[in-house]
Amino acid sequence: MKNLKYLITFLSLVLVFSSCEKENYEFGAIIAPTNLTITPEIVGKDASNPFGDGSGVVNITAKADNAVSYKFTYNGVEKVKTSGYLPYNFGNTGVNKYIITVVATGKGGISTSETVEFEVLVVYEPPTELVTILNANSSRTWRIKAEANGHFGLGPVGGLIVNQYYPAPANVKANTGMYDDRFTFKLDGSFSHDTGADGTVFGRKTLIEELNGPGGTGDGGDILQYPYASYSGQYILTAPNGVETITLSGLGFIGYYIGGSHQYRIFKREANEIVLSTADGNNEFEWWFVLVPAE
Repeated sequence: MKNLKYLITFLSLVLVFSSCEKENYEFGAIIAPTNLTITPEIVGKDASNPFGDGSGVVNITAKADNAVSYKFTYNGVEKVKTSGYLPYNFGNTGVNKYIITVVATGKGGISTSETVEFEVLVVYEPPTELVTILNANSSRTWRIKAEANGHFGLGPVGGLIVNQYYPAPANVKANTGMYDDRFTFKLDGSFSHDTGADGTVFGRKTLIEELNGPGGTGDGGDILQYPYASYSGQYILTAPNGVETITLSGLGFIGYYIGGSHQYRIFKREANEIVLSTADGNNEFEWWFVLVPAE
C-alpha cells in the first residue's frame, strides 16, 4: 500500500511538470522590449523653418526590439498601433510644445515607455466658409447620405476618384448599423457621435476590434451591428499640403470604423453636402463617405 502511495505521488509530479513544460513551450519566451526610440518628423521643418511649415502635422515613429505593439498617449488620449507609426495634426495656433508618451509592449504584456517633446508651429485658420458649412457657426449634425448611389465606397489609398473600386448603391447597407448614426460638430471644437437607437456601428473586420466591444456579426470583410455606445470627443481642422482635413480625437470615426489616423480628407464641400475620405489602418483602401445635414 505504501509503495502504491509513492507511485501515485510520483505520477502526479510527472504530470504537473509535463503540464508546465507544455505550457511554457506553447507560450514562448517573455521578452521585454528594449532600445525604444521615438522620432517626431515635423512636416516642413528645415533650417529656415525650425518648427515646421505651419500645418501642424507631425509624423511620430516608434521602434523597439521585441515589441508587438505601441501605445501613443497625448493629452490623455490613447491610440494603439502595431506598426509604431502615427501621424498627428495639431491645431493650436502659434508655436506650442507637445509631449507624447509611447509604451512599447512585448509578448506576455511586458512593456517599456519613453516620452518625447517637441515644438510645432500652426498658422492655419480654417476658412469661414468651411466653418459655416461644418458647424453652422454653432452646431450642426450630419448623417450618411444613404438614399444616394455612391454614398459610401472605396478606392486606392490617396486616390482622387470617388469610390473608384466600389460605389455602394442607395440604401444597400441598411442592416449594418451605419445609417442611423449622427455626427455633430460644434464651433467650440467638440464632436459627438450618436450611434442611434440600436446602439450599433459598422466597421472593418479586425480593425473594429480596437473599439473593445462585444462582437457584432461578421459579413466577409465587414462587421455589422457592432454594439457601441454614443460618445463625444474633439475635432480640429487643418490643411496639410493644402488639403483641408478633419482630425477626430481618440477613436472617433465617421460612418465605418477602419482605424488608421482618424483624419478625414475633405474632398468636396458644399452648403449641404460634404465628401470625405480616409485610409484604413491596414493602408489597404481609401474609404469614402458622403454626408448631408440630419434634419
